[in-house]
Amino acid sequence: MALEDSTDTSSAGVCVVSRRTVQPSRSGEATSAVELEGETVHLTPWDLQMLTVDYIQKGVLLPNPPTGDGGERLVGRLASSFGRSLGRFYPFAGRLAVEERQGTVAVSLRCTGDGAEFVHAVAPGITVADVAASTYVPRVVWSFFPLDGLVGADAAAGSRPVLAAQVTELADGVFVAMSLSHGVADGTAFWHLFNTWSEMSRTGADAEVSTPPPVLERWFPDACPVPIPLPFAKLDDIVRRFECPPVQECFFHFSAERVKSLKARANAEVAGAGSATISSLQSLLAHVWRAVSRARRLSPAEETTYTVLVGCRGRVKRVPQGYAGNAVVRATARATAGEITDNGLGWTALLLNRAVASLDEAAMVGSLSSWHLDPRFAYLAGFWNPAMVVTGNSPRFDAYGNDFGWGAPVAVRSGGANKVDGRVTVYGVPRAGAARAACC
Repeated sequence: MALEDSTDTSSAGVCVVSRRTVQPSRSGEATSAVELEGETVHLTPWDLQMLTVDYIQKGVLLPNPPTGDGGERLVGRLASSFGRSLGRFYPFAGRLAVEERQGTVAVSLRCTGDGAEFVHAVAPGITVADVAASTYVPRVVWSFFPLDGLVGADAAAGSRPVLAAQVTELADGVFVAMSLSHGVADGTAFWHLFNTWSEMSRTGADAEVSTPPPVLERWFPDACPVPIPLPFAKLDDIVRRFECPPVQECFFHFSAERVKSLKARANAEVAGAGSATISSLQSLLAHVWRAVSRARRLSPAEETTYTVLVGCRGRVKRVPQGYAGNAVVRATARATAGEITDNGLGWTALLLNRAVASLDEAAMVGSLSSWHLDPRFAYLAGFWNPAMVVTGNSPRFDAYGNDFGWGAPVAVRSGGANKVDGRVTVYGVPRAGAARAACC
């Protein structure tokens, strides 16, 4: 574990104390690069298309640890358990590699064991209430996240880490954050690693971990070349920089009773239409879509869309629940602003329901085998418009269960990555049956 002292101030009120590199370890012993040398994870079309977006950035706000357990003692404990979690997810301690050949480029994740970045920061003037109590998320929260402003292709070009963590000590709490390249993993894999880390911190070095291990082998459709040659002279050719206009982020809490009420209302409004049952999430997102359309004052004739990410685990054969790569596709519902405001909650929720239901296994796999011939990447530039709404994350992710050993999270927040007008991030509170949504 390499340690470098620093006094850089990343944002007003947040000071970086140190940066270190954490290597994967098993049973307290570091995993050497020699053990991993030669192992390569080839990236799938689902992975490669996400090299053009920002890192996934999520974190939890925790209460203060017991007296005497803060400072370097706290940081050492979290760095050690972070290394042990990397022992399971060791490809994320590697580096992206680019091979240029005959006018094409191939990108892979090499298990070098170089390690992940680990940052210790302090923000003594910021309280838990400053972060969690306000409807509007203060901009300083974005400074709690490392590797800000990077896309996956940047990491490949500069041999930067694909994974980093940051521990920020506040006046009366601790914020634990993680940033992971979207080119190597999706939200399911992100929270799988985060859950593993928190459990290893909570239970100690020698305890047995109940969180299941990840499935590291990538899935490729039949006839797909491995590694995949991208028809570009250099990797930077796929990147389109997008300067996001300033946004203000709001955080809303929906009680279990409110979610149940929305679901009952949506299903009552479409009863007898021969439709499938509207889910709690579809009801909630329909409510948000209608509210956002009204707030934007869209013309009744203007088309508005809602895109949700749909997981392929359990829907595509040979893609197991523990799959540690990208395995999501997009489902988009379309209507005019007048239709979704005039036709009611149930009608709007049914649009979302049908968009998701249309994605059977054949639709999810689609043209993946020939994707490399005409690759399409995820972009904000040229894609975003002021009538769109997009939801990532999932209320099924156990974000609020990340107790690192001294108490459950007070709140969950995300960084500045991919923040644009109309982005909605949903978190579930499983024990309460409630939902929380961050909206830009």
